[in-house]
Amino acid sequence: MGLLDMFGKRDVSAELTKKVPYALKLSFHPFRVSANRSDSATMKIELRNLSKEPLLTSVVVKIPKKLGLDQTCLSQAREIRLGELAPGDDKELNVEIYSSTKTDAAEYPVEVTAISHYRNYAYVLNSEKKRGVIRAV
Repeated sequence: MGLLDMFGKRDVSAELTKKVPYALKLSFHPFRVSANRSDSATMKIELRNLSKEPLLTSVVVKIPKKLGLDQTCLSQAREIRLGELAPGDDKELNVEIYSSTKTDAAEYPVEVTAISHYRNYAYVLNSEKKRGVIRAV
């Protein structure tokens, strides 16, 4: 019997780091953006907590330099803090991806990482990464 067992607390860190904490799904609407023009597409992120414990959650989106997460295309990374996600709970996010006059016609990788934290957002417990592709035509 450990010290934490006396106070009714249990250590769940071992089981949370072994399994995948989230189900992550990406979709783009429309499927592509215009090359060499100002245009935008919406990336829909669907996130589900697969663990049996509530998780402090954040999502990090990274895109290449030819695209942007704002209309000026100066921001290529964004962290979205979701707070505590209950067990089995779903969350949907919409992130706008912008093209500009410097966007060439090509396929661009998009990386989305869902991170589970403990204590606060400075401490990482586990994460799940998903990659997608958006086309500029």
